[in-house]
Amino acid sequence: MPTVVAHHNITKDAKHWLNSPKRAELFGTLGVTNIRTFIDPQNPSRVAVMMDVPDMAKLAGMMQSKAAADAMAHDGVVPESLVVLVEAKA
Repeated sequence: MPTVVAHHNITKDAKHWLNSPKRAELFGTLGVTNIRTFIDPQNPSRVAVMMDVPDMAKLAGMMQSKAAADAMAHDGVVPESLVVLVEAKA
């Protein structure tokens, strides 16, 4: 199961983003586990999540859905700033 890091900018305050239930609601339906959140202490509008993803194809498909767009809007995610990194193994 690969670990994924996704970082992006937010337009709402970091406390709102941290306390949002949307990540767990959305990613939980895919079996995503071990979701961890990060905030840039120098710029709290830059944030990241790290999570273990059992099915990358399902995650990619879900990220194109209206539910994902709605969750990002609720959390203040700037969609065009989203960068997803997947754990690489040598």
